[in-house]
Amino acid sequence: MSTGRIVILGVGNPLMGDDGFGLAALDRLRQDWLLPDRIELVDGGTWGMQLLPVFEEAEEILILDAIEAHLPAGSPVELEKEELPRLFRLRVSPHHVDLEDVLALLEFRGTQPPRIRAMGVNPGLVDWGMGLSPAVDAAIPAFLDRVADYLRGRGVALAPRAAVPCTS
Repeated sequence: MSTGRIVILGVGNPLMGDDGFGLAALDRLRQDWLLPDRIELVDGGTWGMQLLPVFEEAEEILILDAIEAHLPAGSPVELEKEELPRLFRLRVSPHHVDLEDVLALLEFRGTQPPRIRAMGVNPGLVDWGMGLSPAVDAAIPAFLDRVADYLRGRGVALAPRAAVPCTS
């Protein structure tokens, strides 16, 4: 059984519809599941290169994201470490650092965690606007069950939080 730190990173832009899936899923994971201390939940937002030490100190990184795979909206998609893009690209602004750049730098420095995996769903609508499409929003519970199954397979003891009855 593994005892190292696992970073679960939610990424995406909640101002771009289904692109906000990774952050929505991270929030629901935080609310709905009891996780051990060795799991660190990180909102990837605009951290950029500030994520580097977080990743270098982890045994594993699990990225939650909307992943375009040309499937119906809400369909599960998973990528292994070797399938993740790692390249430096021209940026619109010098302040724009992408997760791909962080992964590329980890690889260049030889400090990648042993395991990196991305789990998500295929987005339906990625355009200006708040909130997830109905199909992507409806996929969150089954997605979190898949994340829980994956973590259990990695030796992580986790459980759903008990529902609290409404007393008002």
